[in-house]
Amino acid sequence: MDHSVSDSSNAKTDKPLHVVMFPWLAMGHVFPCFEVSKILAQKGHYATLVSTPKIIDRLPKLPQTLSPFLKLTKLPLSPHIDQNNLPQDADSTMDIPSNKLYYLKLAYDALQQPMTQILKTSDPDWVFYDFAASWIPQLAKSLHIPCAYFSPCPAWSICFFDTPKQQLGDAAATRTNPEDYYGPPKWVPFPTNIGLRPYEVRKLLEDVKVNETGASPVFDLNEANSGCDMFVIRSCRDLEPEWLDYLGEFYHKPVVPVGLLPPVQVMDSEEEDNNPDWVQIKAWLDTQKASSVVYIAFGSEVKLSQENLNELALGIELSGLPFFWVLRKGSVELLPDGFEDRIKDCGVVWKTWAPQAKILAHDSIGGCLTHCGSGSMIENLYFGHVLVMLPFLLDQALYSRVMEEKKVGIEIPRNPEDGSFTRSSVAKAVKLAMVEEEGSAYRENAKELGKKFSNKHLQNQYIQHFILSLQNSN
Repeated sequence: MDHSVSDSSNAKTDKPLHVVMFPWLAMGHVFPCFEVSKILAQKGHYATLVSTPKIIDRLPKLPQTLSPFLKLTKLPLSPHIDQNNLPQDADSTMDIPSNKLYYLKLAYDALQQPMTQILKTSDPDWVFYDFAASWIPQLAKSLHIPCAYFSPCPAWSICFFDTPKQQLGDAAATRTNPEDYYGPPKWVPFPTNIGLRPYEVRKLLEDVKVNETGASPVFDLNEANSGCDMFVIRSCRDLEPEWLDYLGEFYHKPVVPVGLLPPVQVMDSEEEDNNPDWVQIKAWLDTQKASSVVYIAFGSEVKLSQENLNELALGIELSGLPFFWVLRKGSVELLPDGFEDRIKDCGVVWKTWAPQAKILAHDSIGGCLTHCGSGSMIENLYFGHVLVMLPFLLDQALYSRVMEEKKVGIEIPRNPEDGSFTRSSVAKAVKLAMVEEEGSAYRENAKELGKKFSNKHLQNQYIQHFILSLQNSN
């Protein structure tokens, strides 16, 4: 398989591309599509990002220079689809408990008709979809539009969760027992420790059941994977060369890593530097020693239980290390009694939005305690920070296992049956990653990976190759 950048002289570069993107209704899927859309727009191509109204409204403001090239299209979910089972105005995974996933998927699938109209009237060169819209390939083929499976998660996620019946036959690909998910899929030909824990598999099976009905969301992963003309993966060869190769060989499809879509370069504009929140945060960070502070954040989707929040907070306190914790509104009230008073000399609990990239770029940050969402992992590693990992969702769990394999992060040990963890296990993992001699190799490895992740020239090559691949395959 040739991984070199294509010769631009062969590209069909006579006209700009138009790409329609239709991600799953989760911010972790929409944000990377938004980034790719902006990149296309910056290069003079056109993009249409289609999602629900609240999701579109949550996106950052579009720079005026890009607005002629990037259209944000709102498709409301039909109020007639199981409206009694979804909270009012719910139109993303942020708005629902995990046991309502079935109904959100039904409402998402009901967007086929308006999506057909968008594709018919906008005449795109490509349509991008991801795992949840397995019906897009057939629709695209009927309209003679090439389609790409765009994955915001690495290739290992696709390879792990798909049950490849078409390729291996039903018997070889069947996972009949929960234990079949504990280790790597038996069809993966290279050594890896990737796999789920018993409590994670139990959650997987619970989330796809719908209370008393027993119905489950129809996520036809094999249909989604097999139906595309190309895989476009938010990834790079420094992260997962063997998985990218395997994905292409297994499905006999081109696999194009778009690069990591790292955070926008930390702005040095006067307006940014004078932002009152940043002034206050920077003043505290400036008082800390270099590489001494643990940055703690769990993204927009993770909802910590009272028990988990307690043990996490008390474990951070027990570690005795300086920390900066960005905590969602609603969770602050659940902190242990007296916690904020006790830690005021060594840590900060920040209760509003925080400029994450600027904080991570500060010299005082040495490591990150993270839920292992793809976007967060890329940002943390971009700046070369060692990881302390506490995943809650399944793709996060796989990310954590691979980062342990690469020895750039340490996962907080948990009870394999119920997923519980203790304050002492939190403190031990944080100290091991941040200060103990035994963790020095992890800190060095994270710095080395950070140099590759933050290589602008390399990331630009991925973008260039991605656009040429779209042009040459169209």
